[in-house]
Amino acid sequence: MSGGGNGGTMHILMFPWLAFGHISPFAQLARMLVSGDHGVRVTFLTAAGNLPRVKDMLGSAAGAVAVVRLQLPRVPGLPEDAASTAELSAAGAELLKVAVDGTRPQVAALLAELRPDAVLFDFAVPWVCTIAAPLGIKTLHFSVFSAIAVAFMAVPARRLHGFMSAPTGFPSGSAVAGGVPAYQAADFTYMFTSFDGEPSVYNRVVACIEASDGLVVKTCAEMEGHYVDYLSAQFGNKPVLLAGPVVPESSPRGELEERWSMWLSSFPDGAVVFASFGSETFLPPAAAAELLLGLEATGRPFLAVLNFPKGPDAQAELAARVPPGFEERVKGRGIVHTGWVQQQQHILRHRSVGCFVNHAGFSSVVERLVAGCRLGDQYLNAALFARELKVGVEVARRDEDGWFGREDVSSAIAAATAEGGDGEGRKWREFLMDEAVQKRRENTSKAPHADWIGHRTTQLFCCRVCL
Repeated sequence: MSGGGNGGTMHILMFPWLAFGHISPFAQLARMLVSGDHGVRVTFLTAAGNLPRVKDMLGSAAGAVAVVRLQLPRVPGLPEDAASTAELSAAGAELLKVAVDGTRPQVAALLAELRPDAVLFDFAVPWVCTIAAPLGIKTLHFSVFSAIAVAFMAVPARRLHGFMSAPTGFPSGSAVAGGVPAYQAADFTYMFTSFDGEPSVYNRVVACIEASDGLVVKTCAEMEGHYVDYLSAQFGNKPVLLAGPVVPESSPRGELEERWSMWLSSFPDGAVVFASFGSETFLPPAAAAELLLGLEATGRPFLAVLNFPKGPDAQAELAARVPPGFEERVKGRGIVHTGWVQQQQHILRHRSVGCFVNHAGFSSVVERLVAGCRLGDQYLNAALFARELKVGVEVARRDEDGWFGREDVSSAIAAATAEGGDGEGRKWREFLMDEAVQKRRENTSKAPHADWIGHRTTQLFCCRVCL
């Protein structure tokens, strides 16, 4: 990988969407690229308020990555201190896109000054291609979503179909080739919705891929090869580069907080169920209550983390979700917590944690899997892991509205933690931890202009519980 005008060192500028589920995989890929002998240096753009967490995500590579602050312009209705979607309402997240669009002059000035060899950019900013092209800078859209999700939802053929059916030409062997349940189709409508006249997520994603020189997906051919091929074909055989399922460093920095360490250490290996839905996914009271009752029914020790949008009284919101008498019944073996916890870096690596129940994005799946826990995820990712890769157990949900009850939660955990519940997990773990696999680089296109950017597949521990 030789740089153009950077003395033999390739210079890559990264510009993720301002959500930590997006920032994290960009940071992990940056860490991988600047480590070892890749000959790559990275400049990382983010809002000023995100710098501490970005540097924490970069881990040991924090000193080798130049993190540049973007000043978000004022947007009516958007809190002045907003720097990410964390704690923003859904409406606030839409306003944040407007603010990021407003950074275009700053980004243009930086590209003109820094002249990187390539820009890796997220779905929200297709205009990066317009700025970079006259400067001779390559543009690569880095998708933090699974290939199955992009192939099902964000291809040109999707315009010809309703949300429940797969698009034309979609891989026939896919677990979702026959379509998705009504509740999931209803959730997909968000991607095609324009708010206040702004481009929809679908329009932004398609514009990014069509205008870019190539698409980068954080997967490997062995996991999602048929979806990768479909994506390339849908976009005129555009080069698709595979970054591998990027994950955090194997040795987390710092130590687990004493209160969590002492509590977790009081249980046998693999006994604890950890349920967490991240900082930006909020369960309504009825669903949260069913989740908690399902955890109680397993008879296992558990730690459940529930969070809420910025503004409401968190403790009052939590109290509305905890069933009467619940805390007394699970005293000593169950904790319900609100607020940030050291998820991936510490709790999931603790010897006593053996099961993880989650509803997040593909990035969260891969990051949590590396800890060796069983886990859960969104519908399309759950279909990929549980039905195709055979490394998960899905929580049963009602087709018409996606409702799940306490029995569904407890039954899925019981199945996942039973003997043999790992499914094909061992096979995938051994494959993805192979040194030769981790170091390789792949390019699904033979196009010469795609040869200068490399990637590798990283280690992965497979999931068992998918919600």
